[in-house]
Amino acid sequence: MNTKKVALLILDGWGLGDHSKADAIYNANTPFFDNCLKTQANSTLRTDGEFVGLPDGQMGNSEVGHLNIGAGRVIYQDLVKINKAIKEKTIDTNQTLMDAFSYANKNKVTVHFFGLVSDGGIHSHQNHLYKLCELAKENKVKKVFIHAITDGRDCDPKSGLGQIEQLENQLKNSAGELVSVVGRYYAMDRDNRWERIKIAYDM
Repeated sequence: MNTKKVALLILDGWGLGDHSKADAIYNANTPFFDNCLKTQANSTLRTDGEFVGLPDGQMGNSEVGHLNIGAGRVIYQDLVKINKAIKEKTIDTNQTLMDAFSYANKNKVTVHFFGLVSDGGIHSHQNHLYKLCELAKENKVKKVFIHAITDGRDCDPKSGLGQIEQLENQLKNSAGELVSVVGRYYAMDRDNRWERIKIAYDM
């Protein structure tokens, strides 16, 4: 019986770059890895765009990489699935959305959209919010409140103001009113720092 063991080691952020001055790994002293590349069988993988189930040209990230490693196939990300639903107009008849809009109209209540307003394409994309607001208007929803979370992590740290301005311009032609803004530092903490989440929750 073969008792040899194999370990799968994942090094976030490690990769083969363009060998420029900005390529930290190439310019670092890495004798062990250099030797592995010279003496052991190896290959390379693309970790961006359509190779990992993202739109063409979209930068990869650790979450996407982890989902694809060992899968033996491309794992299409939610971003791609939602983009496809918008392009093919299947989102226009999404039953969950239609039920929510119908309930709001029947009971004269407000629809709330709460999420990351960002073009980073990791946890969200602002185009999806724009589409939801368009659908709300088409379905004659009277009141739509938007609770925006600004990014600054998966995109430029100072991009929040520009993203909010784009959103406000978009809302001129669709349903929706921006009622709150909070940064993801508070609203999307994932390290059990409940004091941060509470600030966002209590807004």
